[in-house]
Amino acid sequence: MADPYSILGVARGASEQDIKSAYRKLAKQFHPDANKDNPKASERFSEVTQAYDLLSDKDKRARFDRGEIDMDGNPKSPFGYGRGGSGGQYRGGAGGPFGGGMGGGGGGPDDVDLSDLFEGIFGGGQRRQRPGGMGGGGDDPFGGFAGGGFGGQRRPTKGANVQYRLAVPLTAIANLEKQRITLSDGKTIDLKLPNGAEDGTQMRLAGKGEAGPAGNGDAIVTIVEQAHPFFRRDGDDVRLDLPITLDEAVNGAKVKVPTTSGAVMLTVGPGSSSGKVLRLKGKGFTRKDGSRGDQLVTLEIDLPDDSSELAERLKGWTDTRNIRSRMGV
Repeated sequence: MADPYSILGVARGASEQDIKSAYRKLAKQFHPDANKDNPKASERFSEVTQAYDLLSDKDKRARFDRGEIDMDGNPKSPFGYGRGGSGGQYRGGAGGPFGGGMGGGGGGPDDVDLSDLFEGIFGGGQRRQRPGGMGGGGDDPFGGFAGGGFGGQRRPTKGANVQYRLAVPLTAIANLEKQRITLSDGKTIDLKLPNGAEDGTQMRLAGKGEAGPAGNGDAIVTIVEQAHPFFRRDGDDVRLDLPITLDEAVNGAKVKVPTTSGAVMLTVGPGSSSGKVLRLKGKGFTRKDGSRGDQLVTLEIDLPDDSSELAERLKGWTDTRNIRSRMGV
């Protein structure tokens, strides 16, 4: 089984910062934009991103370390979770011991309520509905007896819902780019992402689940937002740390800045310090009302590794300000 620690090249006890640093280094090395002629680099980038997605989530990391889930985030259980689609798409649906999907709202084997099963067989009126429970749509797993007991009339049931996990790049979510998903029957569908899409957003594809006497169940697609080498989500905004040279900071300059929808020119004012934040309006994520957040650019002055020439030029000059006085030192 793939091991996310080995993929990132870190020890099991690695800190969050160690994991983040390892991911950034590998992501920059294998990013598709920098390896357009190397398809294997794209596969490696996806593998590295998947490993980081798991280890950067404290709960998922703990569950993986305890052996409760695999690297795909699927429970290690006998309840029939399977893979479907392609790329970052994972399926969980029909195939449990009672013929129904254990997906729905993200439930697993611990979510089984046996009282529901007995109510459906031995009386007590109509079985209550539980979103995401056994049977794919809340139908009685034993065929749906109406009226209680075995004397009731059997009603046809819909097929089970099928769960899919769709890995989507952060930039694609920001721009609501259509995403292609391969269903369990081999058919592909181009999905239009909804306004306000984010990690965990679910989309329902009516009639794309398992077949049943009363029609097909549905396909439930959950978006998994992939981390990016230098963009970060901050609510509806996108954050970016932008390196600039000392002369650009001192004298000011127009510099090219990457955004989720392409590079733009940004004006850096004279005397800009590291940590200064500049705002690019409308370059963030699409909100539910259709408007967009902003891109927040944090300037970082980057000095050359060999600063001897710079030191020579500054010889005899000292900045006499006490710039740490507000810190009480």
